[in-house]
Amino acid sequence: MKIAFFDIDGTLTSEKDGKIPESAKDAIRKARQAGNLMFINTGRCFQNVEPRFREVGFDGYVNGCGTHIMIGDETLFYLTQPAERIREVIRLSRELDMDTLYECRYYVTFDPHHTLHHPGAIRQRDSFLKRNYDIAMNVDDPDFTCDKFVIWYSDDSQLREIRKYTDKYFECIDRGGTFREFVPIGYSKATGIQMVLDHYGLSPDNAYAFGDSNNDEAMLSYVDHSIVMGNSESESILKKATLVTEKASEDGLAKALLSLGFI
Repeated sequence: MKIAFFDIDGTLTSEKDGKIPESAKDAIRKARQAGNLMFINTGRCFQNVEPRFREVGFDGYVNGCGTHIMIGDETLFYLTQPAERIREVIRLSRELDMDTLYECRYYVTFDPHHTLHHPGAIRQRDSFLKRNYDIAMNVDDPDFTCDKFVIWYSDDSQLREIRKYTDKYFECIDRGGTFREFVPIGYSKATGIQMVLDHYGLSPDNAYAFGDSNNDEAMLSYVDHSIVMGNSESESILKKATLVTEKASEDGLAKALLSLGFI
């Protein structure tokens, strides 16, 4: 039995239009029918793993870069942050005038008291509104917290200042340009894989990871079989690939599953 872990954006979905190729859906379903395990492994928290992804049919989910592990619909592991820690992140984000998205398994939200500046943050907000997400949580509630967060900044000094605090608790992942992802230290897509392998009694020899971007580097480095999509623009993860498949929009996921004996 093999087990595969799939990033979402640019891996499960086309890099062109964000849709899931029919070939990918069909290949994943056939791989499961053949007795293999199929998992999503994403930086998205579960609330933002849209129904269209779940409907493909997966055995479970590694959400929020390893902070929330699900087997089927059941939670195997979950980690969130102390409220006081996130209050300090909110304070610093306001002081530095940065666009910050707070993510947890129940919701995603921007600070409703902050006006977004960065085009990337505005696009993200608009995409959430298009999906009818409620993204106006009360971040000033003393109990408000999140599992992880991302920022868009306009000046390097903003990043340096917030990291004086966050580096004690979070790993800062470069997602390109002025976009950064902050994940609790000690957790990643790789630690999520290990928890799933432990649950099933499998070894990394049985595990295959599919990704395309910098936040996939941990899981691609961790398993023996690392598959990078042809649309990847990250030289560092392309160097880690045991297989570079076609672009997601060119049936790369399905072609890889076929060539690797999943179907």
